[in-house]
Amino acid sequence: MEIMVLGPGCANCKNMEALVKKAVKELNLDVKIDKISDIQEIMNYTMTTPGFVVNGKLKHAGMPLPSIEKVKEIIKEEV
Repeated sequence: MEIMVLGPGCANCKNMEALVKKAVKELNLDVKIDKISDIQEIMNYTMTTPGFVVNGKLKHAGMPLPSIEKVKEIIKEEV
């Protein structure tokens, strides 16, 4: 499984990264989470940050941030 958090480094992007890390930990998954801050690479998926990509598929972009339960649900769909 491949997980990426997209964002240039704003507070919301950091919050999204923390949410994803917490969800992965609570699901007891051993998954590498890549933080993508390069604007050109982010634009391959979305124009709105923060973004959350699982297995190459954009699962969330923009505000408001999803709940921890929603993030876990999204990840479980891809396991």
